[in-house]
Amino acid sequence: MKKVIIVLAIIVFVILLATRNKNTDQDVDVIVDETMQEDVDMIQDESLDMMSETTSGRYEAFANEKLAFANEGDVVLFFRASWCPSCKALDDNIKANLSNIPENLLILDTDYDSSNELKQKYGVTTQHTLVQVDATGEMIQKWSGGSTLDSIIANL
Repeated sequence: MKKVIIVLAIIVFVILLATRNKNTDQDVDVIVDETMQEDVDMIQDESLDMMSETTSGRYEAFANEKLAFANEGDVVLFFRASWCPSCKALDDNIKANLSNIPENLLILDTDYDSSNELKQKYGVTTQHTLVQVDATGEMIQKWSGGSTLDSIIANL
């Protein structure tokens, strides 16, 4: 009788051990999959950054220091609101045509909803307004509308 209990205890122990190892392996697989996905996402983000750096022109988030590019080419501020359908159409078109941005053009994505000082400075009263500026930030020209990268290029 003792031998049967010992054998049953060993069998139960082996089954529990096997089940625990299986779950641990699955947990490790999930952690590895999540880590690999994070790595893939990071590589994709870095690739997009490199693409925007290696393409002719650039489409980047607004920062004051980027206005200095106007010493070499054209800088256009795109006052865009996330809730604006026509802004989204232009934003999507620019992103789809990054390689077609002329090398002497920098388009700065400028948040319409939070850029109150810039809106006041350039007299921007509606979203989907574009402002060409010089290296000191002085306005060269301003226009509204256009749904393609070509419409921006045509205004320069």
